[in-house]
Amino acid sequence: MAASLALGTRPLRGEDVIAVARDGRRVLLSPSAQRRMTRSRRTLERALSGGKALYGVNTGFGRLARTRIEGDDLVNLQLNLVRSHASGTGPELPGEVVRAMLLLRAASLAHGYSGVRPELARGFLALLNADIVPRVPGRGSVGASGDLAPLAHITLALLGEGRVLHRGRSVAARTALRRARIRPLKLTEKEGLASINGTQALTALGLITLWDACRLWEVSLAVGALSTEAIKGSDTPFHRRFGMVRTHPGHEAAARRLRGYFAGSEIRKSHIKCDRVQDPYSFRCQPQVMGAVKDALDYARSCLLHEINAVTDNPLVDDTSTAVLSGGNFHGQPVAMVLDHVTLALVTLGNISERRTAALMDPAISELPAFLAARPGRDSGLMLWQVSAAALASENKTAAMPASSDTVPTSANQEDFVSMGMGAAHKAAEALSRAEQIVAIELLAARFGIEHHAPLSTGRRLRPLMEQVGGRVRPMRADRNLQRDFAACLDLVRNGFSNLVSGESW
Repeated sequence: MAASLALGTRPLRGEDVIAVARDGRRVLLSPSAQRRMTRSRRTLERALSGGKALYGVNTGFGRLARTRIEGDDLVNLQLNLVRSHASGTGPELPGEVVRAMLLLRAASLAHGYSGVRPELARGFLALLNADIVPRVPGRGSVGASGDLAPLAHITLALLGEGRVLHRGRSVAARTALRRARIRPLKLTEKEGLASINGTQALTALGLITLWDACRLWEVSLAVGALSTEAIKGSDTPFHRRFGMVRTHPGHEAAARRLRGYFAGSEIRKSHIKCDRVQDPYSFRCQPQVMGAVKDALDYARSCLLHEINAVTDNPLVDDTSTAVLSGGNFHGQPVAMVLDHVTLALVTLGNISERRTAALMDPAISELPAFLAARPGRDSGLMLWQVSAAALASENKTAAMPASSDTVPTSANQEDFVSMGMGAAHKAAEALSRAEQIVAIELLAARFGIEHHAPLSTGRRLRPLMEQVGGRVRPMRADRNLQRDFAACLDLVRNGFSNLVSGESW
């Protein structure tokens, strides 16, 4: 187990979030973060004692911001806010996404601009470290005044309300806290608002999706190289000169990997003097298309790295100037727009993969048996697997309309322009799942296509991949149900081929 992550000592990296979300890495609040939070809290208390109207501290919320709150109701205001805003609907968010939300909310508070006690951030981390995962409905956020509903559900658990998963079992939050010897937190001024004002739900889901999309990009290039080998395609389009004269960084990154995959290929040597002049675009233009996908993912990664290290609360409490500033850092537009771009990138990745699968089925292009059947006519081979890939690609295309292009005013028009960032995050996650399945179908087809070139071998770097897939998908001598074979390919696609694909550090 890796050493505990200390919030407030350095910027968060993508791998930090993944380690906490998926591997259960422990997280602590650093002493420096606690000092910052304490100073910020004192600044808020001084401002509150001065009698000035402070949004969400001694006023109502949204359209009710002009209503002043006094006395004991200052604390009740925060509790009522959390209870009333836990209004999510639909299927629950995956546990890894909720764990990332807990980390990111604590990290935002740890910057010391929220005017809350260190106990609040430590409370979120206590849930993480005790493996208490609030059950959070996935719908109900428009990604504007923060992910209010999803964050309210995680805050409820900290108060001992609602339900959670504790060590994989669904129990009442109060029961889980008691078993973990965690006292339910009692909120003070601003702490309810500070718990739910932020983009941590859409950012958590978006970052995990992006992490897996970057891995899929690597895997898809390797599978595309296998398909190119299967049709005895040319590696000339991957020459470095094309990237040098066009200069897009993603193009050269894709071409460099593809060149590496063809090194030492016996299949390539066998047809180097054939009369085919050019391959279809889905093979020939892989550097240009997959390079554009990489550039989109890299831009999204830059944005999300900013967001996981951002303060998205409102109002901000600046202890250096003793100011309490009301603004709009909770708005999800920066993340919403790049997650829509991620969806488009995944749609593109799936589209070109499906086209290569279709080419493998067509003997006029591939010079392989029709549909890769053992005996075409008697056998249908992978005919309907290409149909499945086409269906998945079509579904992805319908999801390509940007969620961030929409807005529905909320809170009696006080919140009159919203980002729909959570919708963008959901669309990206769903596009990823479908793209993974499309690439798995291509892998299945490429495995059977390359089989026809035996005993000739692929490029050296592709051979370990073929060994892995060949060990799980036996040759096809006649039609059989390929569901288990597809599942094996999907597992390889989703988990990355060992000793072949390595993700870049975040």
